Amino acid sequence: MLVVAGLAPDLDYASYFVGASAFLRFHRSVLHSMIGLAVTAAAVASLFCLLDRRMPKKKITQTAIAQPLGFGSALAICAIGVAGHALLDLFSGTGVQLLWPFHTHWYGWDVATNFDPWVLTLLVAGLLLPLLFKLVNEEVTSGKKKRSGGTAAIVTLLLLAGYFGFRVHMRVRAVDLLLSREYHGRVALSGEAFPEPLTPFEWRGVAVTDNTIEEADVPLGAGEDFDPNSSVTRYKPEDSPQLELAEKSAAAARFLEYARLPIASVRRIEGDYRVEVRDARFPENDDEPADIFLRIEVADNLQIRSEQFLFASSPNP
Repeated sequence: MLVVAGLAPDLDYASYFVGASAFLRFHRSVLHSMIGLAVTAAAVASLFCLLDRRMPKKKITQTAIAQPLGFGSALAICAIGVAGHALLDLFSGTGVQLLWPFHTHWYGWDVATNFDPWVLTLLVAGLLLPLLFKLVNEEVTSGKKKRSGGTAAIVTLLLLAGYFGFRVHMRVRAVDLLLSREYHGRVALSGEAFPEPLTPFEWRGVAVTDNTIEEADVPLGAGEDFDPNSSVTRYKPEDSPQLELAEKSAAAARFLEYARLPIASVRRIEGDYRVEVRDARFPENDDEPADIFLRIEVADNLQIRSEQFLFASSPNP
């Protein structure tokens, strides 16, 4: 129940196969909202209760038969599963829409990546070590069985909390370092730091200046120096009627709710204009499905021809 409930919210990932617009609307919203999580927990608990009632009853003793699985107990287990899933997603940066459908704000902190090997290592260790200790204990006590696992579970949770706390501390350090430097003579007005999966001492920094967005690696390890002049510069577009029209569209409003660091570009293509808005929190050539951008085709007479959400990883975006 715990595993199924913990994985069930990601069923909304199926929207990826419908397209970028559907993925942006439904992924980490419907089943990741507080309402969706509650419904998911109740549905999984009901399913297991139904399966339990259809299975042959087991005898505890010669006269006693095991009681059917209670919905309250099943719901409690499933609630822990979906809550743990949501908590990990909140720390993974992309965020979740906890208050969907009443409020489409994205909640999340850039503390860890979607797949963090250190989190996986701690969870696997918390699962396997009690089994190892149990085997050793049974060998020493000549096969006498003893329940174990509770202490390891508590220790694992404490280690996870400590790990995420350390990640938060390192992120604060990275952002402070970004804001304390100039980039090719430009002052940083704001900044964000994004984690690397293998180590908490390496961060990808993005600093926003008056007319550019600067991307740079931010090392926090002992003896490593941060060089702001090694940053890659992405220039913001100049004001234009085409850009102003695109920014007022409903598609742009929807995308700006999602994008953490939006940056636009305007290009002349076959007599018309192509306005693209991307999210600079994702690096160039990123292949994450979450890296979605907006393309708006604007005619020469300032009429919007088309609005389209696309995956940055598409073969011909």
